Amino acid sequence: MLSEVLLVSAPGKVILHGEHAVVHGKVALAVALNLRTFLRLQPHSNGKVDLSLPNIGIKWAWDVARLQLLDTSFLEQGDITTPTPELVEKLKEVAGLPEDCAVTESLAVLAFLYLYLSICRKQRWTKEDLELINKWAFQGERVIHGNPSGVDNAVSTWGGALRYQQGKISSLKRPPALQILLTNTKVPRNTRTLVAGVRNRLLKFPEIVAPLLTSIDAISLECERVLGEMGEAPAPEQYLVLEELIDMNQHHLNALGVGHASLDQLCQVTRARGLHSKLTGAGGGGCGITLLKPGLEQPEVEAMKQALTSCGFDCWETSIGAPGVSIHSATSLDSQVQQALDGL
Repeated sequence: MLSEVLLVSAPGKVILHGEHAVVHGKVALAVALNLRTFLRLQPHSNGKVDLSLPNIGIKWAWDVARLQLLDTSFLEQGDITTPTPELVEKLKEVAGLPEDCAVTESLAVLAFLYLYLSICRKQRWTKEDLELINKWAFQGERVIHGNPSGVDNAVSTWGGALRYQQGKISSLKRPPALQILLTNTKVPRNTRTLVAGVRNRLLKFPEIVAPLLTSIDAISLECERVLGEMGEAPAPEQYLVLEELIDMNQHHLNALGVGHASLDQLCQVTRARGLHSKLTGAGGGGCGITLLKPGLEQPEVEAMKQALTSCGFDCWETSIGAPGVSIHSATSLDSQVQQALDGL
C-alpha cells in the first residue's frame, strides 16, 4: 500500500531523424526531451481513486470498491498482457466518462485505469524494474495507439537517445545534451493518414521515393556517428554538420509530402536568425525542433521564442538526452513544478 507521497517523472520524446523512413525498415533516432511529465501519488482514506490530468482538463474519481468489481482474472498469471478490445470495453464501463468526452481524454483515462489495476508499485527501481516499467508503458501505448512502435515508451523509460530499426531498439552511448527549441504549430494531423500517404507515394513513384528513404536512413546514420563523436566536448564543426543534416532531412520530408505551411513558416522564421529547424514526428503540422548552437546569447533565444509565439505557435526551450523515468523528493522539484502539483 502507498504510505507516503511519491513523485515520479518521465521525459517527453522527439524524433531527431528518420521519420516515415523508419516505417520502411530504415533507422530512426529518438531522443528523450527534458520537458517532463510529473506524477504525484498520494494516499487517501476516503476509499476513492482520484485522477487529475490538468493539461487536458481531466479530473475524475472512482470508488475503490467499484473498481474491484472489474473482472481482473486476466492478471492472475502475473504476466504483462496485451489489452484486448473486450478489456477496453470493460474499462470504458468502469470509467463512466460522458459520451461527449474527447478521444484523447478518454484514451488517457483508459490507459490510467488499465495500468492502475495491473501494477504493484515499487519505490526502488533496478534494471529489471525499468524493463517492467517499459513493458507496461508499451501496453498503455497499445490502449491509446493500437499498434505502437515501442519508441515512445522506451525513450521515456530509459532516457538518453535511442536507435530504432525494424523493431530493434538500442541506446546511444553518451549522447550530448543538445539545447533545442520545441515548437508546437498547433496544427492537428493524423499520423495514420500521413504514413499511408508516404506509402502510396512510394508505390506510385518507387524509383523516386525509395532513394529518398535510403537518403533519410543515411542522414540518421551520419547523425548517430556525429553524436557519438561529440562526447563531452563537442566542436563547432560538429554543430555545422548537425545543422546540414537537419536541413537535408526537412527537404526530404517535404518531398515525401508530409510537410505543412506552418512547418515551412517555422523553418523560415528560424533561418532568418541563423538557426536550423525540421519537423519531428509525423509532420503535416504538429511539432518542430530547432537546434541551438553553443554561445547563443539568451536574449537571442528569447527573441527567437517571441518571434515563433507571434506566429501563433507554442515554444519551449529545453534539452535532449534527458534522464528516463525518475523518482523525486518534494524538495528536489523546482518552484514552478511544485506550484503546479500543489494546485491539483
